[in-house]
Amino acid sequence: MAFHSEDDKSEDYLFKIVLIGDSAVGKSNLLARFARDEFYPNSKSTIGVEFQTQKMDINGKEIKAQIWDTAGQERFRAVTSAYYRGAVGALLVYDISRQQTFQSIGRWLNELHTHSDMNVVTILVGNKSDLKDIREVPTSEGKALAEAQGLFFMETSALDSSNVAAAFETVVKEIYNILSRKVMSSQELNKQDPASLSNGKKVVIPSEEQGESKKGGCCST
Repeated sequence: MAFHSEDDKSEDYLFKIVLIGDSAVGKSNLLARFARDEFYPNSKSTIGVEFQTQKMDINGKEIKAQIWDTAGQERFRAVTSAYYRGAVGALLVYDISRQQTFQSIGRWLNELHTHSDMNVVTILVGNKSDLKDIREVPTSEGKALAEAQGLFFMETSALDSSNVAAAFETVVKEIYNILSRKVMSSQELNKQDPASLSNGKKVVIPSEEQGESKKGGCCST
């Protein structure tokens, strides 16, 4: 736990995170479970896009995760593609009991990279882990794909809450870590070259040089 003096005021960060994947893989219920600790067994397909903001505390800093729930059905893809822009994190969700949803991961990953920064912090999520009796996608396949694509990996269950918070927190913490490293790097450069301070302000955003950072120890279960 980090302690801060009265003069050390917490900074606010707002991170846009998108939920993507085929229809009926449980994206809306993952968000409902994380944001409101609710679950809707008869939830219908999301029409359009909705988002919720969830506050988290990391190292004494207040982080606001703005989580967007994008509709998975094909006829809404043209509408939701605009909402990828500005995203710094993504949960790429499939249903472990439906192999077809796992096969769609490549297409969703391509769409994510087309409409957002290539270095969006992404976790591959195998949802509905409670349906182990009718599992079609082995955990090993999910891990292998995540490793091949440089993604984090986790299996979750919105029904029983397993790993739901952990999946979102993994993404938010990695975004924050990348941001912190860039701030420290910027400060070091300023120390080495004080004259650079007069050349304009620096904008801190995830960049290509951070792309390798999430590929090292990508997976957790």
